[in-house]
Amino acid sequence: MSESQKTDEEVQRQRLPIGVFDSGVGGISVLRELTALMPNENYIFYGDSAHAPYGTKTLEEVRRLTFADAEYLVRLGVKALVVACNTATSAAVTLLRERYADMPVIGIEPALKPAVLSAGHARVLVLATPMTLREEKFCHLLCRFKEQAEILPLPCPGLVEFVEDGILCGPKLERFLTELFAEYREHPVDCAVLGCTHYPFVKPAIQKILGERVRIFDGGAGTARETKRRLRECGLLNPSLQKGEIRLYNSQGSGEMARLARTLLEAL
Repeated sequence: MSESQKTDEEVQRQRLPIGVFDSGVGGISVLRELTALMPNENYIFYGDSAHAPYGTKTLEEVRRLTFADAEYLVRLGVKALVVACNTATSAAVTLLRERYADMPVIGIEPALKPAVLSAGHARVLVLATPMTLREEKFCHLLCRFKEQAEILPLPCPGLVEFVEDGILCGPKLERFLTELFAEYREHPVDCAVLGCTHYPFVKPAIQKILGERVRIFDGGAGTARETKRRLRECGLLNPSLQKGEIRLYNSQGSGEMARLARTLLEAL
């Protein structure tokens, strides 16, 4: 192979899209961060809304669905995989890295570190799906910071479904959050960590119920920065200066879900 041919193949690979997937439409919050940081990259997003939420399923179910999501994107032709789902990351990111050892696989985790470091021995509420909170990955994260803050894990079954149904505000959501946060309205926290990629879309409602003094953190921006670092390290950053293309797919396949995905992409 000549040097010019090798260069052409490398450039072709650099211009391949980044594959991003989630248990539903929540991962679009991470896609927004990725496109803001790397607007010249091409992206394919796949949301598995037909099987959402993942966070209340068994470990075996989540792993099976996560591998199916990843394989869907790999078949379309991507240069990297971003697991834009905290539950899928907790359950399967190590296994995905073993299976797709020839490409970067980037996961997401709750933004606990910046929350803990934001104040002296803060009370930090971690909102996440039941599976994310009980998996080993979160337990390790908790152990790292438990001496530096009072960390309060709060499983939030039912919250993902509001976003999947396109309910991002309003009385019904606020009643749900008021009940969910009852203890922490009486005994306020300093910070809240959004440990599910769906939750940034209801951040204004969460802020309203918890109170304006509570600082809210999510891991989307950190995941975008790590993705860029990994792509640079592997020589896979797209050299194009033009704005990239974004393709959105969803296992539910309905026009309504496609419209919701586009709305969310423009919402934050």
